[in-house]
Amino acid sequence: MDNILRKSLTKHLESFLTEERKLLLHKVLENRTRHITVVVEDLYQTQNISAVMRSCECVGIQDIHIVEGENDFQIHKAIAMGADKWLSITHYQKENDPMLSCINDLKSKGYTIVATLPDNNCCLLDELSLEKPIAFLFGTELTGLSKEAVAAADKTVKIPMHGFTNSFNISNSVAIIVSHCIEKLRNSDICWQLSQEEKEELLFEWVQKSLNKPELLIKRYLEQFY
Repeated sequence: MDNILRKSLTKHLESFLTEERKLLLHKVLENRTRHITVVVEDLYQTQNISAVMRSCECVGIQDIHIVEGENDFQIHKAIAMGADKWLSITHYQKENDPMLSCINDLKSKGYTIVATLPDNNCCLLDELSLEKPIAFLFGTELTGLSKEAVAAADKTVKIPMHGFTNSFNISNSVAIIVSHCIEKLRNSDICWQLSQEEKEELLFEWVQKSLNKPELLIKRYLEQFY
């Protein structure tokens, strides 16, 4: 679909929304980013992956990458609270080296790959540069990231901890790291927002998700011209 047609359709579909809804969609778009993305490897507890998605959506991260190994991806609807509806989710399913496929895809798009580990040799969050786009890798609930994922990462980072235990729950780790980095981005001169084309593509998608049977509205609109 070309840009002119998409813009025309978006404007038409927006006419069926309340003014309040339109304002919300545009406000959220202005705060969306792909400068930071999250990769989760083989989580098996639905409440954890759902909480991760909810945290990412809340702070404005658009893209989530789900690597499935032994465990199938499932959403806990009560915990996700619809966050998955507004995210761009890429799945890497049970193939040969799904994690490495994900990492290679992200590297080809210019992302620095950062593994999250509770290791004394890792850099601290405050020491991590955000100049280039970053993909944070998070591992399974019990064993953390696979050795292959850690080996393929460009950097490793840890959350400062001062208690007897040495790790957070996976969903808490994601929330802490992305919240910290997003706020740091917002207070920087780094260009972290979506491009105009990305905003237009997402707006078209979100407007449809805000309507009942948008495909019928689109069909009727197009029938006027074709």
